[in-house]
Order: sequence, then C-alpha cells, then structure tokens
Amino acid sequence: MRLATWNINSVRARLAHVEQFVAEHQPDILCLQETKVSDNDFPLKTFTKLGFEHYLIAGQKSYNGVAIFSRVPITPAETRIWCGRDDKRHLAATLENGIELHNFYVPAGGDIPDITLNDKFAHKLTFMTEMSDWFAARRADDKRMILVGDLNVAPLESDVWNHKQLLNVVSHTPIEVEHMARMFQSHDWVDAMRHFTPEPEPLYSWWSYRARDWRASNRGRRLDHVWVTPPLKPHLKAMQVAMAARDWEKPSDHAPVIVDFDFTAQG
Repeated sequence: MRLATWNINSVRARLAHVEQFVAEHQPDILCLQETKVSDNDFPLKTFTKLGFEHYLIAGQKSYNGVAIFSRVPITPAETRIWCGRDDKRHLAATLENGIELHNFYVPAGGDIPDITLNDKFAHKLTFMTEMSDWFAARRADDKRMILVGDLNVAPLESDVWNHKQLLNVVSHTPIEVEHMARMFQSHDWVDAMRHFTPEPEPLYSWWSYRARDWRASNRGRRLDHVWVTPPLKPHLKAMQVAMAARDWEKPSDHAPVIVDFDFTAQG
C-alpha cells in the first residue's frame, strides 16, 4: 500500500499537479490538507477519473480543509470538533484491512510565539493538547493507526535548516516541540519518516515561497509527518519526499510525503 500526504495549498488551483503526482507515483491513498474549497465545489470528478472511487472530504471556502482519497474501500471513523471550532482540520477513515487513518491540518499558529499576544498561537497549542489527550484516551497496544498531515511543527534540530536561528520562529519553538512530544507519546507513535531517514540527517518537506531558488538555499522545515502505531512498524517498507513537485509551475510550498507499507510482512 502506498500512502501519500500533501498540503496542496488549494486543490482547485493545483489540480494539474495532483494529476501529475498521481501519474508519477500511483498512490493507493492520498491525503490532502489546505484544500481551500467547500464540499459542494470540490472537483471530485478529477479524482474519480484518477481511480479514487472512495473518499471523505471536509472543506470550507478559502481556508483549511482536508480530504482522504482511496482506491480501496474506506468508511468514516471516529473524530471530533477540535477547540470548539468546526474548521475542517481533521478526517478519519477505517481502511478495509481495519487500519484507522487520521488526516490532520494543525493550525499554523501565526507569527508571534506568545499565547498572550497571539490568539492563533494559543489556538495551535490548545489544538495539540486536545490531540494528545484524545489519542491517549483511545490508546490500545494492539490498535493499528496511521496519523498523517501538515502538523505545522518541525520537532527535531535536523528537521530545520538552522536550529539556532529558528528557535524563536513559530513551528520550531521549544513550547511547540514540547507539545508535539506529548502528542507523539500519547499513543507511542513511530515516526515513519525518521524510521527511514534517521537523525542527524536533514529531512524537510516545506520550503518558503520567499526563496528565489529554494533548492539552492534549502532553507527547509519538516512540517509534514507520517506516524504509525507500533503494530504497523514491521510493515513499513519505504519513504520519500517527492521534492520534484516543489519545482512545478506555481507549486505548493509543501512537497508530498510518500510512505509504502508491505502487509505481507510479518508483525
């Protein structure tokens, strides 16, 4: 099974990118964030033509929005309203093999890393706290779950281009890293990306639009993540960040992350 997660930064603006990505990489499941479109206006026909007959969408006009597209049957799974706001940041599905898949778009948090000065940052930390508490309450040693999405935190020093320079920049501040650590521990998650690219090797999935030549400067951050619960660790097969997509015309600032699973493996 090939799973891809991608902050598309407006699905309607980048439909051609989706078509190219699917043609080149053939994911079985595609999770999108920041779709930025209401459900009524979602371009579903494009996805069904690409072979994704099964899907869940949760969107709103111009902001946020998440979607799960699958070539195999899926059914809706348990979710909730986060921080009392129905702002379309989470979808969950159960795959036909019983695995529970969660697709998240965690709030970015604005520009000022201070909850007293920045309501957006306070919202982000509250959202992450609620995620930790929710998964901890649902924890079970035999539970098979995958969590993907734009979590908007680069937790490790090698997840950013310059640790010291970014310590006071939203996405890599100590308090965000601490909150992500709680999320990670809430269900004893396994970091699928770092399973294949261990520290201290740099690993990024996002590059700012501000860079004239993003490859040359390579001032990246790893904001996109794929986590699995321990029973799925033996089934991890491969991982890649599809960086070529960041070079396409008018790209998203995020590159897709792909993780392959082998369910013929023991475990």
